Parts: sequence; structure tokens; C-alpha cells
Amino acid sequence: MTLDTEKPRPVEGDDYLERRTLRRGSAGWLLLTGLGVAYVVSGDYSGWNFGLAQGGFGGLGIAMALMGVMYACMVFSLAELSSVLPTAGGGYGFARRALGPWGGFLTGTAILIEYVLAPAAISIFIGDYVESLGLFGLTSGWPVYLACFVVFIGIHLWGVGEALRFSFVVTGIAVAALLVFAVAAFSHFDASRLDDIPVHADAFGANSWLPMGILGIWAAFPFGMWFFLGVEGVPLAAEETKDPARTLPRAIRWSMAILVVLAVLTFLASTGARGAAAVQDAGNPLVEALQPGGKATALSRIVNYAGLAGLVASFFSLIYAGSRQLFALSRAGYLPRFLSLTSRRKAPYLGLLVPGAIGFALAAATGDGARMLNVAVFGATISYALMSLSHIVLRRREPGLDRPYRTPGGVLTSSVALVLACAALVATFLVDVTAALIALGVYAVAIGYFGAYSRRHLVARAPEEEFAALAAAEAELERD
Repeated sequence: MTLDTEKPRPVEGDDYLERRTLRRGSAGWLLLTGLGVAYVVSGDYSGWNFGLAQGGFGGLGIAMALMGVMYACMVFSLAELSSVLPTAGGGYGFARRALGPWGGFLTGTAILIEYVLAPAAISIFIGDYVESLGLFGLTSGWPVYLACFVVFIGIHLWGVGEALRFSFVVTGIAVAALLVFAVAAFSHFDASRLDDIPVHADAFGANSWLPMGILGIWAAFPFGMWFFLGVEGVPLAAEETKDPARTLPRAIRWSMAILVVLAVLTFLASTGARGAAAVQDAGNPLVEALQPGGKATALSRIVNYAGLAGLVASFFSLIYAGSRQLFALSRAGYLPRFLSLTSRRKAPYLGLLVPGAIGFALAAATGDGARMLNVAVFGATISYALMSLSHIVLRRREPGLDRPYRTPGGVLTSSVALVLACAALVATFLVDVTAALIALGVYAVAIGYFGAYSRRHLVARAPEEEFAALAAAEAELERD
């Protein structure tokens, strides 16, 4: 059943869409695969290891496997949807077609929460890395955060082709360093170190592999997500892609395959080389795994610098994703329309500058990267559930829709993603209730704005609205 109860209105001015156009054909499947990996690669360097404190090696391992299944099922579903609706709206556009304006707005807002908060958090982590490496004598603080946003937004304003190539190079450095790390760490692998976290005897089902019991698996879900968080952003490049119906599914599948390999290597190598207990609270778990006795080595320094490259890659790509999601929502009237204006180089300059300013302000004011990432994870899980539901609805309601790519397993695949996404959403409350409530508060304000104003001012000529109008017209003809 659709939630499409609002009728978009025509917009004055024939040049409306001309002033809101992205550069077509700037990216092929290889650059998009790099983009998909770039979204996520910083999660291999830090953050995931805190899940060891929630569930131990076994708990985090199971959580990582389940979240890997969730992402795999979801990206196969998104690959199909992106071949059907290749627009910059990505997940919002899919939900708009399946669930109507309310469904589209709720999905797009959840994605925006993820892509505005995550770069803010990562800028703080970059500051911590800069300080720990002693670069230029700088300490972590607002000047470093500001430099991150100014420099990397500036590259995005230069042009999407240049931005994606820069991201590809930095991501390649980070991935290469992960592979070097894995080879070095596995040379010190000892399986007896994997389950060295003390057992909580009062936890149900607790043992050496599940020291926090069965519930620890669930609590580790958000940290298992860090190996994959962000890969769903690949379809946001649809309008800047060569042959999106073929390119996007291919890039999404390759991105996910690479991330699975990196996740398994990183997880096993880190815990096996030094022990789960030693890396569970480390800010730089990979560096910690290579420094027995805390003594730095040449390789640990290289990995440390590569960790900074990984953070830069994820920061840079998430800025891109957030700007395209904001651009699409604004162009269709869900958010103020001026935010979708593009420059002469076809970059959505306000879509880059406004989220960047918000992200910098949050980073400078709070300095709490971990909490902001938890808020981002909460938004992400909502969007995952709604995007998976959109695939199910479109398969049921529009079985004859032209699908250049079809999800293996069909509705069963997206149903698995939906169930696991809902489980991950609930798990965020187990980890950080405050972060979940903050995200709900932001959501409530956004819903109030949409309900009171923007749902009555949607733009009929926006691509996502045209797709929905065409579907409605076809359904009306079938009824007649």
C-alpha cells in the first residue's frame, strides 16, 4: 500500500532543473567501487574493536557475520532498485516510489542523519590521529576539524570527477596498508588469544567465546556494522554515472565483496596477533596489534599513517554522499529548494557547504565522536529497514516493472535484510540510549517540518516525483 497522499505542484520557471543539474557520466564502475569501499574503510582501522567489550570475540564475530548478511542482502536489493530508478535520490528515491512522499521523506531524513553526523565524528578521529602522530605539532581541536572540512569540501566543489579520483587514490593506500597489516599480524597469530576476555559468570550463556553471554551478540550488532557502514551510499552517484543501470549494480556487488574480505582479515588478524583483551579498548587497534609491549615498530607507524588515510577516505566520501542526498531531497521540495542549486562545475555547492558547516559546528562544540557515530548508526538502521521494505513493496505491487538487474532470492533476500535491520535498530538502544534519543529528536523536528509545510510544496518535475507520477498513471490505466 502506498503512502502517496500529496500531489506535487508545478514550479515556476523553465530553468528550475537546469539550475539543479549534476555532471553526467563522470564515474565508471571502478571509481564507484572505490567510492563504496571509501565510505567504509575507516571502520576497519578503528571503532569495530569496541564491540569486543560488548560481546567478546565470539559475540562480535557472530554480530559481524549477521550484519554482513544484512548488508549483503540489502545491497543486492539496492542493486536492483538502482537499476530501476537511477537518480541522485538513492534510498530516498526508492522509498518514494514504493511508500509515497512520507516514506521517501522518512528514508531520506534517516540517511541524512547518517551522512551529516558521520563526517563530523570522523573529523574528530582525524584530529586524534594527527595529534598522536605528532604531525606539524598540531593537537586535536577545532582548527584541525575546520581544515578537514575546508580542504575536502573544496575538492568536491572543484568537480565530481576530480573528487572521486582523489577518493580512489586515498582509499587504495588505506586498503593496501590493511593487506600489509594482515600479512604481518598473521605471522604472530595465536588462536589461544582470541577468547582471553574474562567471562561474566552471571550473564546468560556466558563462556570464554561469549564472555558477556548471548545478549552480548545483540549488543555487538552496531559494532559489527562498522565493517560495512556506508556502502549503501553507492546509488547516490546514479546521475553522475556512465550507464547507471549496469554500472551501479556491478559497483555495489564488488564493493561489498571487497569489504567482506577486509572485515574478516582485519578482525582475525587483530585479535589473533595480540589478543581480544588487548585491542578491545584501543583507539588504534591495528597499531596495538603490531606493538607487543607497546613499543612502536616501523610497520606499526606505517599502519598508523594508513589509518589516517582511511579516515580521510571515509570522511571525503561521506561528504559526497550527504551532499547528494540533500541535493535530491531539496530538488524535489522536501527540503528548502535553494539547497539544490548547482555551480558552473555542476557541484551542489550549498548541499556541500551547509552540511559541512553543521558537521564542523557539532565537532567543535562536542568533541564526542563516538556519540555522533552512534547517532549516525541509529539513522542508518532506520533507512536500511525502509529501503528493504521498499524492495519488497515494489516487487509485490509492480512485478512487471523493467528490472535490468534482479536481486538473487528476490523478496526473501530483502526480507532477511529487513528483519536484521530492525534487530540492529533495537540494538542501538543497548549501546547508547542517549544517542538513540538524540536521533529520534532530530527525526521528530524533521517530521514536523514536512508535515506542516514541505509535503504541500513538492516539485512535480523532480525525477523521483516523475517516476512516482508515472507509476500512479499506469496503475490508474490498469484499473480502468
